[in-house]
Amino acid sequence: MASSVGVADYYAGKTIFITGATGFMGKVLVEKLLRCCPEVKKIYLLMRPKKGQGTKERLDDFVNCRVFDKLQDTSPKCFDKLRVVPGDILLEDLGISIQDWDELQRECQIIFHCAACVRFDMFIRDAVNMNTVGTMKVLKLADGMKNLEVFLHVSTSYCRCEVEVLEERLYPADHRPQHIMDCVKWMDDDLLAYMEPKLIEPQPNTYAYTKSLTEDLVSQHVGKYPIAIARPSIVTAAYKEPMPGWVDNMNGPTGLLVGAGKGVIRTMHCNDTYLADVVPVDLTVNGCILLAYVTGIEKPKELKICNITQSGINPLTWGQALDMGRVHVQEFPFSVCLWYPGGSPKSSRVQHLIAAFFFHLLPAYFVDLLLFLLGQKTFMIKIQKRVNYGLEVLQYYTTKEWFFKNDYFRSLRHKISKQDDEVFYTNIERVNWSMYIRDYIKGAREYCCKEDPATLPQSRRLLKQLYYLDKAVQIIIYSLCAYFIYYYILRFLAI
Repeated sequence: MASSVGVADYYAGKTIFITGATGFMGKVLVEKLLRCCPEVKKIYLLMRPKKGQGTKERLDDFVNCRVFDKLQDTSPKCFDKLRVVPGDILLEDLGISIQDWDELQRECQIIFHCAACVRFDMFIRDAVNMNTVGTMKVLKLADGMKNLEVFLHVSTSYCRCEVEVLEERLYPADHRPQHIMDCVKWMDDDLLAYMEPKLIEPQPNTYAYTKSLTEDLVSQHVGKYPIAIARPSIVTAAYKEPMPGWVDNMNGPTGLLVGAGKGVIRTMHCNDTYLADVVPVDLTVNGCILLAYVTGIEKPKELKICNITQSGINPLTWGQALDMGRVHVQEFPFSVCLWYPGGSPKSSRVQHLIAAFFFHLLPAYFVDLLLFLLGQKTFMIKIQKRVNYGLEVLQYYTTKEWFFKNDYFRSLRHKISKQDDEVFYTNIERVNWSMYIRDYIKGAREYCCKEDPATLPQSRRLLKQLYYLDKAVQIIIYSLCAYFIYYYILRFLAI
């Protein structure tokens, strides 16, 4: 049943503290709150100081991001509600001054803790310090807040990769978080590197391991104030807001999309029949805003956990996504391409490794050899090594299938009015995946690769030339193979 208090009404007059505001999700969260909750009182943003830049310069840099274009045009005065708090998640007491610390504890009612390192391959000490110790410091700040109504922690639905069906409940960590935080303080790098595989098992990487630890740590504060944990799955480009296809980083599927679109990635280890549980960033952020709203209204005594996932509601397989990408990259090709976009996913690791040798490694050595002979700086082998390493990390998630219960997430839209459901939309059934991937490619081209839409005609001509070149090379290779087979069969028959 919908609450009598609307979402924007709940946030009216509230003071909010956000960590990770400069990240992908953080920017969209700030933009959405300013635009759709116009009566919000103030938003504090934890930001690392930059050399030679004061808080005003940091804020100017932040609000000049493309994500805020609509607000810059319609209501530029809303940025007066933003206040930069110089600090760092890695420093003691977040590196916040005594004055700012006291002000936050006196003024804030809502915390969105989004700060985290999303690198999967981070050394365990760094991952624990960033994701777990950093959260402990934010919880210390929250413990002293006199009027705190909601502490919302952003985790991941891949926090327990060994669980085939992840429910919306807490899974206690295999180790006590405080013990691991103590270990990384005194153990040297060699000892930690030796112990890391044993510590994180059965998790595939330190990211998943520390996210599990951190959820356990957050749960220890239940009862002090209302706490909710949001668990998004794979967060991808915007569906509608702040603009279709907006994305500002090359992480995860975006890196694959750009790499494949530029002809750099031509094979990957992936079961194309498995579901790709991706959720656009605007739906994810709307889910977090609604989760904080419902938690603030209901004031539950227990921990609330919400899996912000697709969960087969509007299913999309990796194979379908790749097929749609091949179609739409013709419309929005990249300006700089190594080769014509092609290739295919391989469900067999052996097939993938063979294809990677012929279509990734050998061409890289050939290009670098040409550059070396021409007296130019070589770079392709270095790029391919980075690509292959990135694929190795990501392929864990494309060769397995998980199922996430998301009943609580789906119930959020039934706790609000129809009008609020239109503004803070979370219904993934409405997403047309083909149009979404079209916008995704267009957005990656424009916002990540900084390619001007005016270059599209030239890029399409280049793509056509690469297509004919690709076909010519294929004909030559197949002809040579046929010739050698024919030649050796004749020799064999002659014997």
